[in-house]
Amino acid sequence: MTGPTGSGKTTSLYSALSEKNDPGINISTVEDPIEYSLPGITQVQVIREKGLDFATALRAFLRQDPDVLLVVETRDKETAKTAIEAALTGHLVLTTLHTNDAPGAIARLGEMGIEPFMVSSSLIGVLAQRLVRRVCSECRVPYTPTTEELARYGLSASSDVGVTFYKANTLTHW
Repeated sequence: MTGPTGSGKTTSLYSALSEKNDPGINISTVEDPIEYSLPGITQVQVIREKGLDFATALRAFLRQDPDVLLVVETRDKETAKTAIEAALTGHLVLTTLHTNDAPGAIARLGEMGIEPFMVSSSLIGVLAQRLVRRVCSECRVPYTPTTEELARYGLSASSDVGVTFYKANTLTHW
């Protein structure tokens, strides 16, 4: 999962874990910090001062033969390498990477020193996520869109009968 800070990457991964969560499935997470408590899932918080980082916790989890692993952040070579090795041995590994788009994830793994053949053998997919902007319901203002604006969304002036369009009030101060 990739995307900018605050775009909901971790929340989306928790949602995926909740769907996979079943008494017969061994799920473990390593997080910094633990954002949500998930019953039935082993969750460990990183404590760097005591030597418990993402890679160390991930290696410890592998001794328990989990089915699914969540590594909330993959930021260094050691964590990336351990996560890739876990995926290559049949574990489903979910993680976040700090890139702006999905193709950037492959480049980022390469920058971390992961060999291309390991990436191609272990990577199932990459999801890039961004939040969609919303118009504030308190300060929005009604407006009439141009014909070009309507056409951009496959609409025509005749199809907007009874519909009110809104835009942000640019006079509102943040």
